[in-house]
Amino acid sequence: MEPVMVDGGKGTVELRPDGVIHLIWEPQVRIEQHDAQAAMAAVNAIAGDKTYPMLVDMATTENVTRAARSVFSIPCAANRIALLGSSPVDRILANFFLGVHIPPCPTRFFTSRTESMAWLLQAG
Repeated sequence: MEPVMVDGGKGTVELRPDGVIHLIWEPQVRIEQHDAQAAMAAVNAIAGDKTYPMLVDMATTENVTRAARSVFSIPCAANRIALLGSSPVDRILANFFLGVHIPPCPTRFFTSRTESMAWLLQAG
């Protein structure tokens, strides 16, 4: 499936051949509430009536507003979420989210794409 641009143009979503939804945020974006809502709408549209593991590529994301973080705590078509970052700032953003909001499904932060994919694809 070809990637779908999230309304507002700050990211793309695709359902990969391995059955993982991949949300990729553009570099240096500030994710606002409407961006988060648009991304979740795209995820739900791609998934249809099924649920899938989801990889969220947030490396180089500049900021995620409080309102956007609250949107990400609403259940969507993801049944397991791996947050993939590359910097200490990414880790702080992810840990802050995980500490303040109760994720709608099992959610973990990774700096390794290989480890995040292994976790997403494991039975459970």
